[in-house]
Parts: sequence; structure tokens; C-alpha cells
Amino acid sequence: VPRAPVVVVMGHVDHGKTKILDTIRKTSVMLGEAGGITQHIGAYQVENKGKQITFIDTPGHEAFTVMRSRGARVADIAILVVAADDGVQPQTVEVIKIIEAAKLPFIVALNKMDKPGIDLQRVKTQLSENGVIPEDWGGKAVIVPVSAKTGDGIDALLDMIVLVADVEKDRIRANPDSHAVGTIIESHVDKSEGPVATVLVQNGTLHRNDELAIGESMYGRVRAMKDWNGKFVDAAPPGMPVKILGFKISPQVGDIAQVPVAGNDFKKARKQYAGEKQGAVVSASSGGEGGSAMTE
Repeated sequence: VPRAPVVVVMGHVDHGKTKILDTIRKTSVMLGEAGGITQHIGAYQVENKGKQITFIDTPGHEAFTVMRSRGARVADIAILVVAADDGVQPQTVEVIKIIEAAKLPFIVALNKMDKPGIDLQRVKTQLSENGVIPEDWGGKAVIVPVSAKTGDGIDALLDMIVLVADVEKDRIRANPDSHAVGTIIESHVDKSEGPVATVLVQNGTLHRNDELAIGESMYGRVRAMKDWNGKFVDAAPPGMPVKILGFKISPQVGDIAQVPVAGNDFKKARKQYAGEKQGAVVSASSGGEGGSAMTE
């Protein structure tokens, strides 16, 4: 069935990637909801015309490149941010190559349109010289003028994402009823919560208490899941990013996490995990503290 498209925003440093993501996020956060402060989990979802869109909010395109090099196809659509006053820069050219290598459909967001003296023809010429030919010049590149500062054009950009996702709908599908599999898009160790990671569920539905494996190693159990608003959820369908508590050790960005299917090679891993867990319970209960948490 169709799932939420996953969008990655890339571009030259200082061209406004973060500002665009912030503006999209602010327009979608309910006013007054926890003062509009959201947790940073490396991704978030917005709704446009009744459809969910997932944005990956990772620092720079390095994380995206890491994910790709490890065989994880994470994004469905890319947004190439180009500052209208600055034009195409060396990093912009690099990003164009990354997007083309990943065979991703993309939209060009021409940012900073609020600045005076913008020469659109110059930017379009620079883009054309790098193989990105605008639609109005007979090419295929969709160009949306925006201003992250004023919010102008952001709705048009979201509409365009929904349109591109519609064209690509045969590819943006998943089976919510299968065992969950997803990619780690953010990972760190929290002082109070231990190893924490954000998983972007790509197929299947992830449930609380599901076991999680990476490769043939058991990495823990989903003790709790939070959405990007910090709300606890019991299930995460395809296309949804969730912060997971319950990892034994921190996974790496780009790792593929999955719920093991009964009866395959995971039996050995599961047995080993149960043994390690039993040992931890014994040591924890003898230490007095944290026994109940470990048993859970």
C-alpha cells in the first residue's frame, strides 16, 4: 500500500537547508503545542492535503551519503536548495552528482527570493550548465521559488512533493503487515536513557516489545518508541521515523534494523541474546538496583 514519501534536503552550506526544514516544521507544529519545541530525532513528519510527508533532518548530506554507501536506500525524493542570490556553488554541483547517482527524483528550491536584485535567469543558466534544465526551458527540472525567511513558496514546495510522490507512487509503497525493517538515521548514547536511535521504518510495522536485530546480532528490544513530537507510540507504520529506547549498544547510522523472522538464522542470535540478558539480570539483581528494568 502507499506509504509516506521520504524527503531529503540537500544543498550548498549556508544556502538555507536548515532554515527551509525549520520553516516547514514550524508551519506544521500546532501552535502552543509544548511551546512549539520539538525533539531532534533526525527526522519529522508533516501533513499536506491529508498526506503525510517524512523529512530526514540529518546534518549535511554526509549522513545521506553514508547511508547510501552502506546500501540503504532511504529517501524517495530530494530537494536541492540553491540560494537565488548566490547561485550554483561547488557543493551544489557535488550534490547534483549525488542525487543523480542515487537516481532520485528531485525538486529545486530556489531560496532567498525575498532578497532584492535576484537574477533568476543567471541561476537557471548555471543549473542548465550542470544538467539541471528547468521545465520552462524545455527540461524536466521542477523549480520552486521560496523564501524560508518569509515562508513564501513553502506551501507550493509541499504541494510539489505530493505531486512528485504521486508520479512515483508505484515505487513509494510498503507492506504494513510484514516484519518491520528500517534504517538507522540517528544514533547516540543518552545519559538517562542509554543507547538511543532513530529508525525510519521502511517496510512492515514496528511494535513496542519487538526484538531488533542488525545483521545476525540481536541489538535489543523496543522498550519504548517516541514520535518526533516526543509522544510515546505503540506502533510505527512504514514511512514513519521513531526514536527507540531499548538498544543494548548503539547502532551506526546507515545500519539496517529488522525484527527477526521466527525460524531463520536468528535462533542462534536470540539464544545468545537471552543468555547475555540472563547474565545481566543476575548481576543486576545481585547488585540490587535496576533488576526490574532488566527483567522487563
